[in-house]
Amino acid sequence: MSEGGIVGMLARQIGAGECALSAWVGINDSAVAEQLARDGYDTVTLDMQHGAIDVVGAMRGVAAVALAGKPTIVRIPVGEFATASRVIDAGAAAVIAPMINSGADARRFADFMKYPPIGQRSWGPRAALTHSGMIGPAYLHSANAITLAIAMVETAEAFEALDEILGTSGIDGVFIGPSDLSIALHRGALVDPHGADVDAAFTKAVTRAKAHGKFAAAFCFDGKRARELAGRGFGLCSVSTDALLLRAAARAELAAARA
Repeated sequence: MSEGGIVGMLARQIGAGECALSAWVGINDSAVAEQLARDGYDTVTLDMQHGAIDVVGAMRGVAAVALAGKPTIVRIPVGEFATASRVIDAGAAAVIAPMINSGADARRFADFMKYPPIGQRSWGPRAALTHSGMIGPAYLHSANAITLAIAMVETAEAFEALDEILGTSGIDGVFIGPSDLSIALHRGALVDPHGADVDAAFTKAVTRAKAHGKFAAAFCFDGKRARELAGRGFGLCSVSTDALLLRAAARAELAAARA
């Protein structure tokens, strides 16, 4: 395996210009994450913000996905940047931080994600050494490049500060949450993740990210949307969620049984 092991796989794939397709897991059982990793996804995102994943579940999920030979992304709860350090110490390849609305928010997030001189991450890469295949000094000097800090931009305020966020040293990319963004853009009047205004935000995000030498990512409800955004230059897209896949499969098989 290339330098950086499982931890570095995601950064290498995105850096090569490929779009990484991620499973999205909110069920707090590492077997779900491992199964989806074995079903062909490039990576698995464990959702601590709106999913049922807790810190222990995230750490177990990272290990289970690594058993399948894949890297893990963790979406932390809003403002819990200390949790970002804990999950990357556990071997996560990337962290998505929600509600990053300014350069100051981005700077604080990056400080917990990156070692000096870029950030202020403290030393304690417990399982990260194993998953990266590196000894201490080698990991220290490589971690900032192979561990991705992804700022979630999902408000009008965040898009006004998009260049400031992308220009923050230590931020590797931005992630769009289309549902929250649509609510913000419509001032709470409706949720329309596939609306024209959200689509325009997608275009702005990928254009500005490329201008900064970084990448744009997005939550996608299905494979069709993920394929479209990959074609538009996005570096990371989710493809549905564990709950949506379970619901769709259950309904389809019950319909077939009752037909």
